[in-house]
Amino acid sequence: MDFSVKKLASDAGAFFSRAVQFTQENLGQAEKTELDAHFENLLARADCTRNWTEKIFRQTEYLLQPNPIDQTGARIEEFLYEKLDRKVPLKPTNGELLGQYMQEAAKDFGPGTPYGSTLIKVGECQRRLGGAEQELLHTSAISYLTPLRIFLEGDWRTISKERRLLENRRLDLDACKARLKKAKAAEAKAACEGEVVPDFQDTRPRNYVLSASASALWSDEVDKAEQELRVAQTEFDRQAEVTRLLLEGISSTHVNHLRCLHEFVEAQAVYYNQCHQYMQDLQKELRRFPNAFSVSPSATSSANAPAPAVSPGIPLEPEVLQIEEVQPPASGTRKAKVLYDYDAADTSELSLLADELITVYTVPGMDSDWLVGERGNQKGKVPVTYLELLS
Repeated sequence: MDFSVKKLASDAGAFFSRAVQFTQENLGQAEKTELDAHFENLLARADCTRNWTEKIFRQTEYLLQPNPIDQTGARIEEFLYEKLDRKVPLKPTNGELLGQYMQEAAKDFGPGTPYGSTLIKVGECQRRLGGAEQELLHTSAISYLTPLRIFLEGDWRTISKERRLLENRRLDLDACKARLKKAKAAEAKAACEGEVVPDFQDTRPRNYVLSASASALWSDEVDKAEQELRVAQTEFDRQAEVTRLLLEGISSTHVNHLRCLHEFVEAQAVYYNQCHQYMQDLQKELRRFPNAFSVSPSATSSANAPAPAVSPGIPLEPEVLQIEEVQPPASGTRKAKVLYDYDAADTSELSLLADELITVYTVPGMDSDWLVGERGNQKGKVPVTYLELLS
């Protein structure tokens, strides 16, 4: 208990001495031991490395996991699993979830339908893209993010601890220098003025027997201050050397981070090449199966019909439906309400205005997506999707 009280008192005294020295330095009332230029450059380089490494690390995390809310939740989950000494479960990526939803939707829509079969193909491609993204996340976390995190949470904390200890040793050294300077000044003053009882409050409180001459007492104070200065200088030099070695290790940290950066770029190149290849394969596969909306029944029937006989020397002229010559049927005409405005693409089509009523009917051989519409003396083709047929 006595030892603890003494140690506590000693620590409190050292803290007070450092606080006084630090305050006097800021006020310009005390001298400060300056580090050499090379050491200062090492400190500046270390601070710069820590600053940019932290920014690059955080931004890389945001790049790989853009949603900050999900990322925060993932970090908390990882922390809990780490404390429980359990492996973090692998979560599907957004691409994998999208592919899964597309394939499940295809089952409900019908895998044999054009939409369902296309959803299956696109969903499978999305799952491959998600798997490639999962591999990128895994590789980047091991080869790039982990070394940066180790530096920030391990090496840099050690450097920061030793730097704080060096600053304390520097404050102790400068406090000893100040006490020695005051003691020498008081000794010189006592030698000039004769027998004067010294005021030790200017240096430090001590239990001296004031029976000797003031000059002898101040001489003893100078000797003790010099001894303390030598001890403080030794501790400062030792701590400065330890800190210097750690700071010089920043060069090897740069080399390590450079290697990790190359691995990260390689992982990204593999990922983007895979994504590009997957999308190209998907486009080629979809081109083999034309979309349903680009194939009309009339085109299919005409493709299956036998080709007409062609006389030699007579060019084949396509039969063009002349809307002006089309006559409305005796029965089968209906009224239709226009849903949206439509601008005719050519003279064979009829421009429409929303909410107007027109007469429509079908013509044999015309595409099922079109009807013939009449408005007064105007006649032309109109798209079915722009109409609401009335009874």
